[in-house]
Amino acid sequence: MATIALVDDDENIVEALTAFFEAEGYQVRAYHDGASALAGLSETPPDIAILDVKMPKMDGMELLRKLRQTSNLPAIFLTSKDDEIDEVVGFNIGADDFIRKPCSTRLLGERVKAILRRSRGASATPEDGDKKPIVRGRLTLDPNRHACQWDGKIVRLTVTEFLILQALAQRPGYVKSRDQLMDAAYDDQVYVDDRTIDSHIKRLRKKFRDLDDNFDGIETLYGVGYRYKEA
Repeated sequence: MATIALVDDDENIVEALTAFFEAEGYQVRAYHDGASALAGLSETPPDIAILDVKMPKMDGMELLRKLRQTSNLPAIFLTSKDDEIDEVVGFNIGADDFIRKPCSTRLLGERVKAILRRSRGASATPEDGDKKPIVRGRLTLDPNRHACQWDGKIVRLTVTEFLILQALAQRPGYVKSRDQLMDAAYDDQVYVDDRTIDSHIKRLRKKFRDLDDNFDGIETLYGVGYRYKEA
């Protein structure tokens, strides 16, 4: 049974989503501001978090920034704002999905299921297939443990980031279009647009460059897509 953390200062929304997800068989923990959620999510991480963007004490963006310092917890943003800059910022700080309010609880439920499937698939145990680590020069990806290293140093990746990098690193030198990367990282029923993939690539590069200023492993072919650089 998966555990969902709901973080929203609107008690009506929290109450409605709690009733829906509990009826679907999830355990639900609710928080009404970012500050209390940070302590709770850090101390006892859930399987996935649904975060409102605008909240008192600490907004959802700042909450996820702080969580991303130590955690790869899957996260979905909810927002009432009709502003695409929120989506760009949200994906750049490591969100897995972004949904505008008011939204269908059924749609939200499907997004949660999709992300949890990806999360479990990316962290499969050896008994689930014992996938061999991917080694590309200084890069090592272990699909069994959802682990990434660069020069022996740990690189913390979200589920989406790991799946995108894995798709690129499997065949160095071969170009992957944005559509192909979407297919690798998202379930069929989840629509994302081009800038979402671009945001994930930008964040991947930043994480590696935080360890290595000269990292250039992910190449952009403008108008075509991305590829992992051959050694």
